[in-house]
Amino acid sequence: MKYLLILLLTLTVSFSSCEKDDICDENTSTTPRLIITFYDINDPSTEKNVTDLTIIADGMTEGVSYNGTTLINSSKVAIPLKTEADVVKFKFILNYNNDNLSLVNEDEIEFNYARTTLFVSRACGFKTNYELNQLNPFTHTDVASADGKWMQTISIKNRSITNENETHLEVYF
Repeated sequence: MKYLLILLLTLTVSFSSCEKDDICDENTSTTPRLIITFYDINDPSTEKNVTDLTIIADGMTEGVSYNGTTLINSSKVAIPLKTEADVVKFKFILNYNNDNLSLVNEDEIEFNYARTTLFVSRACGFKTNYELNQLNPFTHTDVASADGKWMQTISIKNRSITNENETHLEVYF
């Protein structure tokens, strides 16, 4: 009986130290990107396809190019915000690869936000959620003022950036 008790105790201790594998489930929510949906300025209820758009983050020399098939869909883009800063600036260049330079138009948007870091799990680590600033969520400028802003109107649809299932910003052009 004594040996059985010692065996049971040993087995209990050895199995209690086992834990699940530390694998982050692909369905686990991670740091969301900012979702921008583009609309037709002449028909604001109609989403507008964006072709030949390049987005370059401040301080970078190369950007992410969107040409219809690499968008979330042809009228939406997803861009990452910085997890270590409360401000990020992007250049949005329409017709980036066009040989006719008069058709290339570059606008710049600086986003201002607050960050909240959340612990997801040991396997997944941390994620960051964002909240666009209430008073000054973004600053929109034209890089070359002679050609005018190609993004005519920008409006906030959802200030809280906690997932990628909804539009956060609407751009009309």
